[in-house]
Amino acid sequence: SLLEKFAGKVDLIYIDPPFATGADFSFEAQVGGSGEELYKEQSILEEKAYRDTWRGGLSSYLSMLFPRIHLMKEMLSRTGSLVVHVDPRVDFAVRALLDEVFGADGFRNVIVWKRDVAGKGAKRRSSQWPRNADTILWYSRSQEWHFEQQYTPLRQEQTMAYRYKESSGRRYKAVQLGDYSPASIAAFEKDGLIHVSSTGKKYKKYYLDEAKSTVDCIWTDVLGFGTKTASHELLGYPTQKPEMLLNRIVESSCVPNGLVADFFCGSGTMMAVAEKSGRRWIGCDLGRWGIHTTRKRLLGIENCKPFEVLNLGKYERQYWQGASFAGSDAAEVTETALYEYLAFILKLYGARPVPGLAHLHGQKNRAMVHIGAVDAPVTIGDVDAAVDECVKLRQKELHVLGWEWEMGLNDLMANAAKAKGVKLLPLQIPREVMELQAADKGDVRFFELAYLKANVQTPRKLAARVKLEDFVIPNPELIPDTVRSKVKKWSDYIDYWAVDWDFQHDTFMQRWVTYRTRRDRSLALVSDMHTYPKPGKYQALVKVIDIFGNDTSQLFDVRVK
Repeated sequence: SLLEKFAGKVDLIYIDPPFATGADFSFEAQVGGSGEELYKEQSILEEKAYRDTWRGGLSSYLSMLFPRIHLMKEMLSRTGSLVVHVDPRVDFAVRALLDEVFGADGFRNVIVWKRDVAGKGAKRRSSQWPRNADTILWYSRSQEWHFEQQYTPLRQEQTMAYRYKESSGRRYKAVQLGDYSPASIAAFEKDGLIHVSSTGKKYKKYYLDEAKSTVDCIWTDVLGFGTKTASHELLGYPTQKPEMLLNRIVESSCVPNGLVADFFCGSGTMMAVAEKSGRRWIGCDLGRWGIHTTRKRLLGIENCKPFEVLNLGKYERQYWQGASFAGSDAAEVTETALYEYLAFILKLYGARPVPGLAHLHGQKNRAMVHIGAVDAPVTIGDVDAAVDECVKLRQKELHVLGWEWEMGLNDLMANAAKAKGVKLLPLQIPREVMELQAADKGDVRFFELAYLKANVQTPRKLAARVKLEDFVIPNPELIPDTVRSKVKKWSDYIDYWAVDWDFQHDTFMQRWVTYRTRRDRSLALVSDMHTYPKPGKYQALVKVIDIFGNDTSQLFDVRVK
């Protein structure tokens, strides 16, 4: 989905694709104003994507990486680099894969990062060397890669070599001249850079106040989260890496204002580092909570430039539809493939196909069923047509299954259907239907849409504000009792909400926002006042993200005088 626009334009790609993390892609989230923590299991799709319990173990992991690495290479600029952070248990296999894609001459170096001190607590006595280091593999697209050498201050023991002093008190060390030419030595003497020993031998002076240590490929100075020093960054997200680590990679391998990408972005450390260091960035992740954590992290950066959060699910679904029902990933899907797609969804929903109708695709008990397209949201027009067909057939109940929904559709379509004597139930098609294992096991549930109630107030000339009045998570009975017991009021389910005051039916532009952080659990339920430039009718889009990272949007008409 990104290749067409960004091929050959990305200066640095960093990825940290987890292996053998087991259930670590579950996460802990905080609930409401109290900040009590809940434990959220990963979805079937997240589990399938990352767990080492795939059918083929390492083989499946490499099969997942291989086509993605190919695409990443295509996205790199001529001087671009790919940096892959890997578990030492699989670095040998990933390096072989990278050699296959980039060629052996694309290999630049291996970096070893000591992420923790060795042997803490009971681990001080062990049957093997401590596993306290990660491997970082660096490859370049061409032989003209960008690299900026990095330096660190001298360590205390290194400063001891600077044992001589000028009359001014300036400290220096004396180093043998080596293969300097006589002309160079004469120039040094002219500039006062030659030290003469008591035996008359000449040395070159190197001053302490100009000295710095060159960073090599063994990184022991970047503290991991096993120490208190780096723990202030912790967001409660598994596999999170320190900003200092990624900052070194960015500063060395990406030009200022260059473009950085991370396609396993997790909690958004690379996005935060790129933003703070003046680089442009792209971040992708499969997990909703990872994207939401990244969004809040970026919003907390002072003077963060505007960014947008896009759903690439349409492209994922198009590929799945083509591969599953048309035998290819082609954009053109035949009529037969479309029928097989509809039959597949109906079977998962427990409904039977009903042929010969224009807008109704199946029936479950007494309810007719309409299934939304893979590559487009369900619109009010789609629902109206299905409702009208129900009326003609004298059917009184309609279930609409959709991947995405036209903004603000929920209340409008329910009221319109009710007026025609049809009970409407909109249901979300979960992403898990694309996973063969989940579908085979029957682990697919279709959920009702979340309910959002808000009131747009216009208390004065050209001004408007939004007040949240209610929010209902779909299927609350499926939420664990331990979570529900911590929820005291409806707003406890909300982690973030924002308003686009002049929505143009394309990208959501966050004009006002409030959200909870780990330190500040408060959440405003009334927005600040917004002033429009002139009288007229506008549309405001309100977006709410719940404590599980799911988003719900509602569109409102706003008329100001």
